[in-house]
Amino acid sequence: MGATVEHGLNLAVVVAIASGLVLWSVVAERLERWNITAPIVFVAVGLLLANGPTRLVDVRLGGPGIAELAEITLAVVLFGDAARVSLADVRHDLGLPSRLLFIGLPLTMLLGTVAARLLFPSLSWWVCAVIGAAVAPTDAALGAAIVNDERVPARIRRVLNVESGLNDGIVTPFVKFFIVAAVIGTSLETESEGGALAELAIGVAGGAAIGALGGWLMSRARAAGIGAKSYRKVGVTALAILSYAALVEIGGNGFVAAFVAGLAYGAVTTDERDESLEFTHQSAELMSVIVWFFFGAVMVPTLQDASWQEVLFAVGALTVVRMVPVAVALLGTGFDAATVGVLGWFGPRGLASVVFALLALEGLEPADAQRAVTIITATVLMSVVAHGVSAGPIAARYGATVRSAR
Repeated sequence: MGATVEHGLNLAVVVAIASGLVLWSVVAERLERWNITAPIVFVAVGLLLANGPTRLVDVRLGGPGIAELAEITLAVVLFGDAARVSLADVRHDLGLPSRLLFIGLPLTMLLGTVAARLLFPSLSWWVCAVIGAAVAPTDAALGAAIVNDERVPARIRRVLNVESGLNDGIVTPFVKFFIVAAVIGTSLETESEGGALAELAIGVAGGAAIGALGGWLMSRARAAGIGAKSYRKVGVTALAILSYAALVEIGGNGFVAAFVAGLAYGAVTTDERDESLEFTHQSAELMSVIVWFFFGAVMVPTLQDASWQEVLFAVGALTVVRMVPVAVALLGTGFDAATVGVLGWFGPRGLASVVFALLALEGLEPADAQRAVTIITATVLMSVVAHGVSAGPIAARYGATVRSAR
């Protein structure tokens, strides 16, 4: 029997995902040595088990729950990544992420919009803006090999992590606005800049409050011996979800809130941070592979209607559209060409772009939505493979280059 998302997940989907996880746990170490990552594997598993002659489950694009799962997964990933970052180091290096976020990111969205318009002239500028914004934010998890490789300077790894954590939230109001504008053909009066800035400000303030208060309460409970150790790690994951959901509920930016909450939590729990985050990272990994399964199952099949333009856009989005703005943003920093190249190349597109594609599917006119999803999917799929395969070798080569230059 098939499992249809539209009527809730039945056991066939659960069996498919669980079986994939069991098999991955058995062979992961060997495959990762060959630069075959979990996202690559689970995209392939989802594609094979939900489509074509090997189809065992029935999963539909646009089914309820997929978008929500992707959003919560992204929030947990952002919280966990942020909690490992030293706030003192972030303050010291604030100039670099700021350059990437406030110079590189807008330029990336602009170039992506122009590229989409040139390649898909039948789409309106607003729909092209949705696409350009949707493929702009980065996902450090897809380049985990370089972010976690201690041979790579900590400063470079931290910059990539902070940029990835914040650009999702910064782009969110732009994607939402462009979707509305594409549907009603409105001007910038639809959603004021003040509204977007307020959403970001609420997310920052609320995320900081939740992360700091939650971390302080857990630390006090641990010191007083009144908190159950078995639930402490679960509580941290719940704190990540709370920081996202609560701020969305009151009109804040949930993704920014989750990242800032992680920073605040890490700042007040430095003595127990790594231990308390263990379950959060494991939860994020589990939720992420489920999202990648659904991405392979329901979004990759849209590429059967793709043309050479989608492929060319994906190549451009991962290279020129990302790397030129990064190079411009880093002018005057004194970084060598190798470092600028690494920072430019490791802008993988992942969970945030998947979330934005699902938002576009829900918000745009059907024909525009289908085209936008196909374009975004092509970019994300190419990124999953290209960045997954290249992260390990580039980390090793770049790390060795940096050491020899010292």
